[in-house]
Amino acid sequence: MSSPTTAATPTAPANPRSRVITASLVGTTIEFYDFYVYATAAVLVFPILFFPTGNDTTSLLLSFSVFGAAMVARPLGAIVFGHFGDRFGRKATLVASLLTMGIATFLIGCLPTFNEIGVWAAVLLLVLRLFQGFALGGEWSGAALVATENAPKGKRAWYGTFPQLGAPLGFIIANSVFLAINYLLPHPDGAAQRSDEFLAWGWRVPFLFSAVMVIIGLWVRLRLVESETFVKAEEKGVIRKFPLGTVIRHHWWHLILGTFIMLATYVLFYLMTNFTLSYGTKPADLETASAAAQKAAEAAGTAFDPAAFAAQFYPGLGFGYTDFVLMQIIGVVFFGIFTLLSGPIADAIGRRRLLLWVTGLIIVFGLTFNLFLSPQLDPKFTGALTQAFLIFGFMLMGSTFGPMGAVLPELFPTNVRYSGSAIAYNVSSILGAALAPIVAVWLWSSAGGSPVLVGLYLSAMAVLTFIALILSPETKDVDYDADLGVGATGSL
Repeated sequence: MSSPTTAATPTAPANPRSRVITASLVGTTIEFYDFYVYATAAVLVFPILFFPTGNDTTSLLLSFSVFGAAMVARPLGAIVFGHFGDRFGRKATLVASLLTMGIATFLIGCLPTFNEIGVWAAVLLLVLRLFQGFALGGEWSGAALVATENAPKGKRAWYGTFPQLGAPLGFIIANSVFLAINYLLPHPDGAAQRSDEFLAWGWRVPFLFSAVMVIIGLWVRLRLVESETFVKAEEKGVIRKFPLGTVIRHHWWHLILGTFIMLATYVLFYLMTNFTLSYGTKPADLETASAAAQKAAEAAGTAFDPAAFAAQFYPGLGFGYTDFVLMQIIGVVFFGIFTLLSGPIADAIGRRRLLLWVTGLIIVFGLTFNLFLSPQLDPKFTGALTQAFLIFGFMLMGSTFGPMGAVLPELFPTNVRYSGSAIAYNVSSILGAALAPIVAVWLWSSAGGSPVLVGLYLSAMAVLTFIALILSPETKDVDYDADLGVGATGSL
C-alpha cells in the first residue's frame, strides 16, 4: 500500500522562473501599452477629433470622462475574470484578457471621427474604452498571481514587481511610438508641436501597432502551465463555485483595506501621467493658447470665439508636446528602477513598513506642487524644476506600485485570491484613477492655473491610504500553500 507521500504525485509541471517572469512582464507591458496609448490620445487628440465643443476645458473634461469610464468597467472585469480564474485556473483567463484588450485597442485605431459621423464617434469610442477597462480588470491580478504563486520562498515581493514593471515599460513604449510617429511627420509650426498629419491619421498608428504586441504576448502566455498552488487547492477540494460570494462573505474587510491601500498609488500615477501632460503642454500665455485653439477648431470644423476663450483661459507650463513627453520618459525610467528596487526591500523589511514610509513621502510630495510647477516661477528654472518634479514623483510611484504585486494577493487565500485582489485593485481604480484626471483639471481651472489644489488632493488621498496601511496586517510571511481557503469542498 502506498504511503501518502509516494501517492501524491505532481499534477502539473513547474513553470521555469524565466517563463514566469517573461509571461507576467510581457502581458502587463502590452496591457499597459494599450492603456497608455489611449491616455496619451485622450490629452492630445480626442478633445479635438471626438469632443470638439469649442471650449478647451470642456473638451478635455469630456475626453477624460471617457478615459475614466474604463475604470468603472474594471471592477466588472475583475468579477468576471476573477470568477473564471478562481474556478478554472489562471492561464486561460490571462489569455482571454489579453485578447479582449488587444482587439478593443486595435478597433479604436479604426474609428471615424466627429467630423465623419458626429456624436456616434464619441459613443463608439466610449464602448471600446469600456472593453479596454473590462480587460484590464482581469489582467493585473492574473499576472500578479502567475508571478507570486510561482515565486521561490522569501522572494514573493521581488517576483511580484515584474508584472508591475509592465506599467513603466508600457508607458515608455507607448509614448516612444507616439513620439516616433510625430517626429516623422511634417511640422509646419515647429518640431516640438503636433503636426496636422498627426491629427489627421498619425495618432492611429500606435493603436494599430498593438496587434503585433498582442501576438507576441499570446505566444508567451500559451506556454504557461497552471501554478502548483492552484493545483493544490483543486486537490484539496476548496475551489468555490461562486468565488465572489466567498470573498464578500469571509474577506470583506480585506477587500476594503486593499482598495484603500491602492488608492494613493492610483491618484499619484494618473496625476504624474495624464494631468502633468495636460498641464505641461498647455500654453503659458493667452496669445499662444488662442492661436492653438483657433487652429484646433478649424481642424475640427467648429467655430472659434476669441472672447469666450479668453474668459475661460488658465495657464499651463507651455512646453511643446515632444519636449514634455521626453521629460516624462526620463521620469518613468526612475519609475521602473524603483519598482524593481522595492521588491527586495519589501521582502527584507516587510510590505507594510515600506509602504507606510513611501505613503508618508507622497503626503509631503503633494504639498510641494506649487514649488515645482507654478507658472509664475522664473522661466530659466521651469525646465529643471519640472524635470525634478517628474523624477521624484515617479520614484515614489515605483516605490509604492512595486510591492502591490505581492500585497494585494497576499490579503486573500488561494481559492479567492484572483477575485479578491482583482476587485480591490479595480474598485480602487474608480476612486483613484477614474476621478483623478477629472478632479485635477477641475481644481486646476478653479485655482486659475495654479496646481496647489491638485497637490492637496493627492495628499488627502495618501492620508486615506496611510490609515488603511495602519489597520492592515503584515503579509510578508503568509504561506500560500497553507492558506488555500475556507471550505472542505467546492460547494457554496
